[in-house]
Amino acid sequence: MALVLSYVLIKKQNDMFHFLKAIVFIAAFTAFLHLFGIFVLGDFRANSIHELRGDFGLDNFIEIFAFYILLLSKRFLGKSIVADRRWHYILIVLFILSIYLYFSRTMLVAFFLTGFSMFGYAKITTRTFKFIGLAFLIIGLIYAYLFSVKIDRNAKGVEAFLYKIKIAPEEIFETKIDRENHKELWDHWRGYEAKRAFSLMEKQPSSYIFGTGYGSLVNLKFKAPVGEKDMKFISRIHNGYVFVLYKTGFVGLILYFIFLIKLYLKIYTKKTSEEAYFVDRIIVSISIFYFFSSLIITGIYIPIDAVVFILGGLLAVEKLVKDITL
Repeated sequence: MALVLSYVLIKKQNDMFHFLKAIVFIAAFTAFLHLFGIFVLGDFRANSIHELRGDFGLDNFIEIFAFYILLLSKRFLGKSIVADRRWHYILIVLFILSIYLYFSRTMLVAFFLTGFSMFGYAKITTRTFKFIGLAFLIIGLIYAYLFSVKIDRNAKGVEAFLYKIKIAPEEIFETKIDRENHKELWDHWRGYEAKRAFSLMEKQPSSYIFGTGYGSLVNLKFKAPVGEKDMKFISRIHNGYVFVLYKTGFVGLILYFIFLIKLYLKIYTKKTSEEAYFVDRIIVSISIFYFFSSLIITGIYIPIDAVVFILGGLLAVEKLVKDITL
């Protein structure tokens, strides 16, 4: 629904540059509010990372895409989104600082994945494989360091963030969890949600084909503090692939993959102009973002997702650019 709505609205606007400019300025406003909250309304030195994130936001992915649109606009559009160079660099710093201070593992990975795509590494080439190899080497060295030192689970500040990075892979994939061990349960919550969904599907094998229905709930088998109040039944889980499978079966999951792959394949289509190339590069970056975020935060199905509005607008802009250049 949000995808269609943004597509229709931007198609009527009929202006690519102003649409991209709107993304940048909306993101700049939210980044300013985020930093104002942390440094003025909050107590940055005294508050823990958990308190800062709880009070001033868990993430804001529109800032990532706005950052790269601003950074690369002059290269592809012939002019910068922000004409004044001083404000251009001020906004660059504003975005980097705000993105970092969300202390979000998902935003951190999304930031580098989006940059990977926006700078032209999404297309499979020898250069891409070299870059991926270097990235894996760096990640391996980081995790080798994290597992070589003792990091306190209950620490505050940067150490708490490093602990969350350290447990990130097992948090997603580990499913052998003792529900009575709260430390183990909360450190592997995403894995536990997925495990419960698969357990329920196994009782009804036909659900693997068509799913259990979009309105179906996942029984956690105990009341967990996952919302405003303790809940035993939840409608959404963090792993978007398991979420789609649980709700719509392999039919829905395959269609979801087809949608994301079609977006990604735009990197291989022939471009008619630098503007069209820029728009397609952003769309491809969004597809890669969703491939990753679907594993962590439900992907395109996350509530109040600003990225899907950007995607709908870009699909309208893409058609506009092609119509102009043909």
